[in-house]
Amino acid sequence: MTEVALTILHQGGPNPPDFSTEQKEQEQEQVLYPGLAPVVLGWFKQTTRPRNWCLQIAFCPWLDYVSILVVLLNCISLGMYQPGFERRYNIMILDAFVLVFFFIEMLINSLAKGGYGYKWSYLSDNWNKFDIFINFGELFNYLMDMVGFDVQICRVLGPMRLLSRVAIMRDVMTVLLDIFPVLTSVRLLFMFVVHIFAIMAVQLWAGQLRNRCFLGEDIPSAFNVSLDPYYTTKSDEHHPFICSPDNMNGERRCSDVPPYRENGIACSLAPPRNAAGALGPTVAGAGANTCVNWNMLYNVCRAGDQNPNLGAINFDNIGYAWIAIFQVITMEGWANIMFHVMDAYSFWSFLFFILVTVMGSFIMMNVCGVVIATQFSDHLGQMMKAQHERRASEVLVIRGFFSKLTPHLEGIRHMFSRHNRVQPDDGDSENNDSSVWVEIWRPFGAWLHRVVESTIFDRVIMCAVLLSIVTLSIEHHNQPKGLTDILQIINLILTVVFALEMVVKLMALGWMYFRDKNNLFDFVIVIISLWETITKANRKLSVLRAFRLLRFGRLLHFLPHLRKQLLVLQRAMEEGAPLCMFMLFIVFIFSLVGMQLFGNRFEIVTLAEVHTRKHFDTLLWSMVTVFQILTGEDWNFVLYDTMAATSPWAAIYFVTVIVTGKHLLLNVLVGIVIQGFENKSLDDGFADQDPSQPASSSSGNVKPSREDLLHPEEGSAPTNTNKDNKFLNQIRKVLRWCKEREEWSFYVLSPRNRFRIFCQRVISYKKFDYTVLLFILLNCVTIAMERPGIHPESKEQLFLKVSNHVFTAVFLVEMLFKVLALGFLFGSESYCRSAWNLVDGSLVVLSFVNLFVSLASLGQNNMLLIVKVLRLIRTLRTLRLVKRTPKLKLAVEALIASIKPIGNIALICCTLIFIYAILGVQLFKGRFYTCVGEHVEHVTNKTDCLLADYHWERKFFNFDSMSQALMTLFVMYSLDEWVNIMHDGLDAVGVDKQPVINHNEWMLLFFISFMVLSFFLLDMFIGVMVDTFHECQKNQKRQNKEERNVLQCYGRDAGSPEPELTSYYTSYSPMRRRIHTLCTSRFLNFFVAVIIFINVLIMTVEHYGQPLYIRVLTEWTQYVFTIFLVIELVLKVVAFGGCRFIRNRWNQLDVAIVLVSVMSIILDKMMLVHTIPINPNILRVCRALRLAQVLKAKKIRVLLKTISKTLSQIGNICLLFVFFFFISAALGVELFGKLECFNEDACSGLNKHVNFKNFGTAWLTLFQVCTGDNWGMIMKDTMTQCGPGDHRCSSYLWWVSPVYFVAFVIMGQFVLVNLVVAVITQATEDSKEEEQVHEAK
Repeated sequence: MTEVALTILHQGGPNPPDFSTEQKEQEQEQVLYPGLAPVVLGWFKQTTRPRNWCLQIAFCPWLDYVSILVVLLNCISLGMYQPGFERRYNIMILDAFVLVFFFIEMLINSLAKGGYGYKWSYLSDNWNKFDIFINFGELFNYLMDMVGFDVQICRVLGPMRLLSRVAIMRDVMTVLLDIFPVLTSVRLLFMFVVHIFAIMAVQLWAGQLRNRCFLGEDIPSAFNVSLDPYYTTKSDEHHPFICSPDNMNGERRCSDVPPYRENGIACSLAPPRNAAGALGPTVAGAGANTCVNWNMLYNVCRAGDQNPNLGAINFDNIGYAWIAIFQVITMEGWANIMFHVMDAYSFWSFLFFILVTVMGSFIMMNVCGVVIATQFSDHLGQMMKAQHERRASEVLVIRGFFSKLTPHLEGIRHMFSRHNRVQPDDGDSENNDSSVWVEIWRPFGAWLHRVVESTIFDRVIMCAVLLSIVTLSIEHHNQPKGLTDILQIINLILTVVFALEMVVKLMALGWMYFRDKNNLFDFVIVIISLWETITKANRKLSVLRAFRLLRFGRLLHFLPHLRKQLLVLQRAMEEGAPLCMFMLFIVFIFSLVGMQLFGNRFEIVTLAEVHTRKHFDTLLWSMVTVFQILTGEDWNFVLYDTMAATSPWAAIYFVTVIVTGKHLLLNVLVGIVIQGFENKSLDDGFADQDPSQPASSSSGNVKPSREDLLHPEEGSAPTNTNKDNKFLNQIRKVLRWCKEREEWSFYVLSPRNRFRIFCQRVISYKKFDYTVLLFILLNCVTIAMERPGIHPESKEQLFLKVSNHVFTAVFLVEMLFKVLALGFLFGSESYCRSAWNLVDGSLVVLSFVNLFVSLASLGQNNMLLIVKVLRLIRTLRTLRLVKRTPKLKLAVEALIASIKPIGNIALICCTLIFIYAILGVQLFKGRFYTCVGEHVEHVTNKTDCLLADYHWERKFFNFDSMSQALMTLFVMYSLDEWVNIMHDGLDAVGVDKQPVINHNEWMLLFFISFMVLSFFLLDMFIGVMVDTFHECQKNQKRQNKEERNVLQCYGRDAGSPEPELTSYYTSYSPMRRRIHTLCTSRFLNFFVAVIIFINVLIMTVEHYGQPLYIRVLTEWTQYVFTIFLVIELVLKVVAFGGCRFIRNRWNQLDVAIVLVSVMSIILDKMMLVHTIPINPNILRVCRALRLAQVLKAKKIRVLLKTISKTLSQIGNICLLFVFFFFISAALGVELFGKLECFNEDACSGLNKHVNFKNFGTAWLTLFQVCTGDNWGMIMKDTMTQCGPGDHRCSSYLWWVSPVYFVAFVIMGQFVLVNLVVAVITQATEDSKEEEQVHEAK
């Protein structure tokens, strides 16, 4: 028994203290574990048998394994739960067993370790306290279930025991708990911003989204017809017709109600004035049998009872406003909310939503994400160290196990060797035969090994792999039979080639062949291919051949930068594996919670899609729904349906899932990627400092220089004839003359020429640059004015043509002046030596080409109009401002420097998308078709559909060909429309087969795996931008430091004003001194903060349909709080003086708040609130910004500094956005300006608000695309095929549109938005450094 106790002490308990030998002998039987309680419950000592048994069990490692197994059984029982049905008897028994087991485990640990008071007591570990909480929670649920009251949420506590028992998950959870204070500060700041915007929205639009067009008179009694009380659309739940009253400036009126339709035909007759009145047509030429347009009677716009999206989206109170603002910040479905408000209130409402998107999504969310990522990166080393130590201990345990097992195996081997002895003669004959075979095989095996290791063999196999990939790539739906036969023959030949490769490598390498993972993968692919070829089975498994593309990774040694990016990706995946496991656990927990709360609760929702897809009725679809919410795709529709089926409080669940999963865990993944890039930079730095690297020297062939031609060497061979000598002499004279006049402009104007000097003086004036910039801006204005809807004979079109000629002439004059002053091609400072001048010159040439083409075309509509688009490139002239703005120059340098690493990341992404595209074509080609008609329940294939006179249509996103598959996967990669595409893949049955809902749920693996890998690759873009911007920032700081040192050297002797030794308030009178003391005390700041906090709370209470006393209360509190702020302002002006007071930025904010408060009161009293486009009462919310002044916590202060630094630099980034958006919007108007959606049912993206008819709407549309909201459907609608005689679109849009939108998404979403993240990351580091310096002082 003593030996067992000592073994347990070595494994789990600490070493006993170093007593003397006599004391050890006396205490050994009583206190074996000094870290534990000597006596438990007053009687159980450590040597007492019951407690000693408990100690052995508690410190046995198998107890954790058994408890993990029991937890997994609990997870299985919870996964088998079906909401809405009674629990099975066997599941109830299993749950009772789990509860009893963990209570017994808790009692054993409590008896073995003691309750508390010692280092290793049971309650000294927080994880044990968590287990106690879970046990009693399940016991409470069990007792409540016995009395008929089910506490559903307590059932999901059981799986959370894995957090304390799985080491990897415990490490991640420990790190998250360590950064919990920072998380709290970040979330409080985020909630503060959301709350401010929510209050403003309630002040502006409370009850506005209820506006509907009601009947203006009693129609049922007057006309004996049955009509709805207000106009409804086909999808009125999600897309209602919201109108604007006459006193508002909304974009939609009741007069815009579409005409009434009968049998699909629009009616045009006006309703009769009375029952016996005649029906008069409203349209000239209407037929006598035209039906009555009853929708004309919906002419009264007033508030109704319903809000959009099943009542989930409105601004009637602060709760619903929170939900709407949070959805806008997540950038999913935010555009529809903005369009509803624009229809009901004002067109200029889009400014509010753009401000919320920029401040909430691009800045605040990224600030929170960067802070979380950096904090986790700081603790990542601790977690990785714990994992390495644990792996080392596991290796020692395994080695010890095998060391004990080895003697037994040796004994078994000797035993078998004694029984298997043979006669010596037989052994000699067998040895002779084997030696002969060895002698024969040895040279042949060596030759095979040389063949396998040769470069030719490797290149032949690479060519075969490339040919295999090409054959897979050109497969498509409805391909010719001849192509199918050729591809089958090629695949058969390639299968034989790869089989021969496998056999040769096996013969050459032997068992060493299987040590390479690539060889193992090739072996599996070859066996599958041979089995499919021999048995003529279905070739579904042959899609794995696409992964042979990974064999080109051997060529990475030719691409060192790409190899570094892949190493970073590999390291991120390795370090992110524990996080992915933890995220899977979180998805499982939230899925169980969703099943308990919302399972089988969607029956009242009439949408068929909810019953088959986005629900919580089973564990599988609950996990898929939670994963969809984490990605942010269409999560708002799940929210709407859940709120309609249960209650508005269901929004708390969705907010928790998004904040925990997307905003926390996915940002932690970003931190891991950024940490990988930082480690790469450090490794590169050490590599650059390696002294063993030899200095680079120029080698190779050197081209003859111009001097060599002018002065040939004396030892050169003479020419054969006098004629050749004469010709060469003439060439030398010409070259010598050109060399002498190299600095001359066009070899005519010398540097001392008066006209050239005059041109140099002109271009050196700043007014010349300002004049050119003015014309550039005016040119941008005229480009923005251009649109396809302008009449060719109008004055506006004439003005644009004339201005275009004027601008072309001005830019030509500018170019001529610079060419004459600097020289064109040759010279030290010639015109073509500057990249900016080359851009300008090419733009001028293109402008003249466009001018000549437009004159030659004579207004004909032909392909030459594409040249007109090239004129848009001259808007890049505004980039000259870059060199005059250092911070903007830093952003541009980061953008340019990131081209190469972004290209490497893009190559990796293209490889992933290409592999999945091949897989998608092999799995889904010809299967993304559906029958469109009224009754398609009994349609099973294409033939049935056509016989029923229905339409057999192909889904827009499909995998019928390689190009279609690449476009579909890129849309999924951008996290848009991937859910609908996944549903189509699950429903696919076969070629020319009608889809069946959830026909093959195994296809979830294809789509979910692609989305998981997309998370890593999207974060790689962020890492590249952060790393590049950090390097540019360091270079600029180094340059600034050098310039500062130079200035200090020159200004060292200059006299500097000495600091003021005496305080400015020493000469104050006693009364003013008291006022100064009051203003500098913390009491005044906190008092004002409390006043503002109460004011914000009172504004929070305001809601739609509020009683009169709330309005009176808010009005009087506004007066009181304004008086307090005015008094505070006066006291501070007296205390500090006017000049000193106004220098402080917080004081400037105070002045603005007071002026706004007074102005809002004056406008309210003068009844002028409704005459201005913006309600001035919302400006009172700005008082809440004063709360930031009294936040003295260190973490909050660092966050505020980060935000302020980000805002100071974000303006320069916004200039890049403006340049990029300007060019893209002008190009979009030129390409898609004539597109118009006549049938709203056929358009999923373009509508009244989303189009390219003019520059303004095009800019707003592109902003929606940049946020990733429904951009795939917008691209779909722009790819309209033009019919004969259709002048609304061009025939080339089917390929121009994907190129346009894909390029915009890559540049906007993946580059510029991530550049904002890089700016925030740098601002966070600067704020930390300043805070450390502040603390050091």
